[in-house]
Amino acid sequence: MTKPSRLHRFFAFVGVLTTGLVALLVFAGAVRCACGGERVPARTVLELDLERPLTEYAAGDPIARLLAGGGPTVADVIAALDRARTDDRVAGLVAHLGGGGGGMARTQELRDAIREFRASGKFAVAFAETFGEFGPGNQGYYLATAFDEIWLQPSGDVGLTGLMMQGMFVRGALDKLDVAARMDHRHEYKNALNMYTERAFTPAHREASQAVLSSMFDQLVAGIAEGRKLAPEAVRALIDRGPFLGPEAHTEGLVDRLGYRDEVIDAVKSRAGAGAELLYADKYLDRAGKPHTRGARIAVVYGLGPVNRGASSFDPLFGETTMGSDTVAAALRAAIADPEVKAIVFRVDSPGGSYVASDTIWRETVRARAAGKPVIVTMGNVAGSGGYFVAMSATKIVAQPGTVTGSIGVLGGKLLTRQLFERLGVTYDAIASSANADFFSDTHDYSAAGWQRFQAWLDRVYADFTQKVADGRGLPIEKVREIARGRIWTGADAKQLGLVDELGGFSVALRLARESAGLAADAPIELRVYPEEEGLIGSLLGGKQRDSSDDVAGVQVNLGLADQLRPLAGQLRALGFAPGSHGVLGMPPVALGD
Repeated sequence: MTKPSRLHRFFAFVGVLTTGLVALLVFAGAVRCACGGERVPARTVLELDLERPLTEYAAGDPIARLLAGGGPTVADVIAALDRARTDDRVAGLVAHLGGGGGGMARTQELRDAIREFRASGKFAVAFAETFGEFGPGNQGYYLATAFDEIWLQPSGDVGLTGLMMQGMFVRGALDKLDVAARMDHRHEYKNALNMYTERAFTPAHREASQAVLSSMFDQLVAGIAEGRKLAPEAVRALIDRGPFLGPEAHTEGLVDRLGYRDEVIDAVKSRAGAGAELLYADKYLDRAGKPHTRGARIAVVYGLGPVNRGASSFDPLFGETTMGSDTVAAALRAAIADPEVKAIVFRVDSPGGSYVASDTIWRETVRARAAGKPVIVTMGNVAGSGGYFVAMSATKIVAQPGTVTGSIGVLGGKLLTRQLFERLGVTYDAIASSANADFFSDTHDYSAAGWQRFQAWLDRVYADFTQKVADGRGLPIEKVREIARGRIWTGADAKQLGLVDELGGFSVALRLARESAGLAADAPIELRVYPEEEGLIGSLLGGKQRDSSDDVAGVQVNLGLADQLRPLAGQLRALGFAPGSHGVLGMPPVALGD
């Protein structure tokens, strides 16, 4: 018998350690099951920690959920507030906030849920150490105005300064590097490539951006005015004077009380009654049970992040999920094939991406409707370009007023780097089998014939996109061509144009799903997410093995050197080099100074 090597002993140790970890997890799960669920206190104050922006949805893979932060999702918070509205054990709500709301539309979704909670007669108190510490606090404060009382730490500020949309342009740097941008788009409002081809906003870019910014600012003002019982003109005047020190904010009526966390907690417990206890919203949901677990089945499918071909994935380097056409299409097919499914709610939060992948997902929404299953799209922060493509043929489309949508257009091209490398002493030589073999090469410019082919490709994609919008939305093609041209719109404007049916969030989508499926407004429903979540142990052991392409693919996790490279990733994102950001139907994120 040979003596085990150090490598063998190492792997044996890893095996034993892994086996022990799995056994521990199994034991922990068994103990929890044996002991039963913990109770909800008789006098409960629901607690939300919104200082850190919520994720849209927890990926089906538990490892991806862990890497994404492992906290509650938007869906969890909304479900908890919905469940607590009618729970006599819940007296009220207290939330710790102050940071950004995670996007305008997401903030509005939370505001809607909080207002519905308050409509049941229960109190809702917001507490912030500061709304922006020497920085903007627009979204955080906007969210706070949905509560009936706002507390601010005495040392805190209210960074209510208004919104700003800023673009970065690297054309000058590319010129100095002898890098040429050979790119084009359909049409003048499709501005994602402007950062490479221009030195400032074009007139069309400025026009569309100003319209979106003005619409969102109007929404911000209206929400604050309603929540604080101020005239809109007074709110605009206050914003022009911001930011505010804590005592100034109190004097101006922007906050109700100055105090520290312990004082807030004492106040809300007193308001709730003797013996009141705090309970985080996600823990409450675990104990009380999620709503919508029995009744007619409604499928829920998530399409989040840039649209890519292949499986959906979570990238811990950039901290984002991609909308993989294989994963989402398989989830939609599974919902179509399930005879118990009466309707499909499709949550879309995507800046766009691959035209081909978008078309793959679009096809399944068409198939679902043909099979008699209504598809209700609910849009998140962004559903533009490819994000609108996958949604446009749904039975109904719901968006928040602050959703960024539209961007019906196409772009493409390449950066020519040959001269840059030749300056560095790097030369190229090539042989080719055919006239257009260098079509996609970044060291060779398009030939005259190649450029014509490129333009024909853009025309074909644009024509397909606009025609499918016209067919899906029941609009004349002439009107679609007028409002398309790559222009972005807010959800509020998109509704006026016929690109969106109703304004609201997930609760509105559920109402429309019931109506479209012929169910009563109060009919009990079961919400089932496709693909179904995978257990931790299964994920550790390599995940579910798919038997065919009809199997619902889960979210893949890309690990690598994520932690070490995350700071670099942030810098790359600032330059526009994020996953999927330069796909055929790419659209850059909209930054609003918060």
